[in-house]
Amino acid sequence: MDTALIIFVKNPVEGKVKTRLAKSIGDEKAVVIYKQLLQHTYIITKEMGIDKYVYYGDYVNNNDIWDDNYKKALQQGADLGQRMENAFKEVLSVGYKKVLIIGSDCAQLTTDIINTAIEKLDESDIVIGPSLDGGYYLLGMKKITSQLFNGIEWSTNTVFSKSLEIAGNQHLKVTTVQKLSDVDVIEDVPKNWLD
Repeated sequence: MDTALIIFVKNPVEGKVKTRLAKSIGDEKAVVIYKQLLQHTYIITKEMGIDKYVYYGDYVNNNDIWDDNYKKALQQGADLGQRMENAFKEVLSVGYKKVLIIGSDCAQLTTDIINTAIEKLDESDIVIGPSLDGGYYLLGMKKITSQLFNGIEWSTNTVFSKSLEIAGNQHLKVTTVQKLSDVDVIEDVPKNWLD
């Protein structure tokens, strides 16, 4: 197995997930939406014939939707950049040739998009899936590039552009996959999820 997928998740606790969304629909409903996002992420990744790692935000839950096909670990680091860098380092150290990371916030993400990103890594150093809010929902690489995790203001609309700038400065070949919308505010939520 030469490819691994890291999935970053938060533990679905009221007041800790989808806080921007919660301002318009309340903490309880925000958790329900986030659980639907987790379910969606599980559905699109479960049949993929690659190794999969779920990295939890607060604690590893051994009794949830992520079954035995997913290895489980805890995110380590002071900010999102450190946590992603540490996860990449851990997984790359096992010997994979390609490693991708996705979040669990994107209802538009599909298996095909992830597979396309894996293929694009054959001729690129970095693959990024940009999100409409200026961040990204997917990042793939073949070896650790620590610069991509430092000096970035996370959760801002400059994350994607800054990441491209850093990759350019490192003379890395970057390919992007299609731009998607993360679920951050009520307008991003699939209509049938709000029934």
